[in-house]
Amino acid sequence: MRVMMRIGAEWRRATRVAVTGLLLSATAVAATIEGRVVLPKARSAPVVNQRYEIVTKAGVLSTNPPVAIVYVEGEFPRPQVQPVTQIRQKDLTFIPSLLPVQVGTKVEFPNFDDTYHNIFSFSPAKRFDLGRYRSDEKPVPSQIFDEAGLVTLRCDIHEHMRALILVLATPHFVITDAAGGFKLAGLPAGRFTVKAWVDSKTIREQLVDLPPGDATLRVDFP
Repeated sequence: MRVMMRIGAEWRRATRVAVTGLLLSATAVAATIEGRVVLPKARSAPVVNQRYEIVTKAGVLSTNPPVAIVYVEGEFPRPQVQPVTQIRQKDLTFIPSLLPVQVGTKVEFPNFDDTYHNIFSFSPAKRFDLGRYRSDEKPVPSQIFDEAGLVTLRCDIHEHMRALILVLATPHFVITDAAGGFKLAGLPAGRFTVKAWVDSKTIREQLVDLPPGDATLRVDFP
């Protein structure tokens, strides 16, 4: 019995060492891409509380103030656990108004206003109509975004409300800061295309080779 207990303890200790080694190894091979996207000029119209609003100019949808979504395009497995996130409706505004998600993500649309909302989309990547609902109605309306592409959200009751969901076939993405700066960490080695979504008509891209190890690569757009 003592021999079996000693063997069991040694096996558990060896397992912990092996798992720790795998975690350290995974950390060691994670590369980083950082850089800056040159953004268009912001519109002069003020945005309340520094929120980003969706504006349309000559049929082009973008944010004001401008930001970009930078992502790594390649062959990546889908997550084992379904991602879940939210776009809230507060003060007759979508928060956030620009949301990048991975294909297969469930997005919930809770209503925090003391009024009805009716969220819908006519976008080819995702068409739906949630119907009218109040803040106290359960369960929270939601949709699963299972096709890559840009989805435009609107409210059938409040015509000024706009939001964009960029559905991506990758888990590696980030929204730039107001100056266009970005950082993508935890990337595997290999050849990938790095893209910067600036607006509904502008996507810039660069081909990169990420070496194994914790290297940092600088990528600027353009």
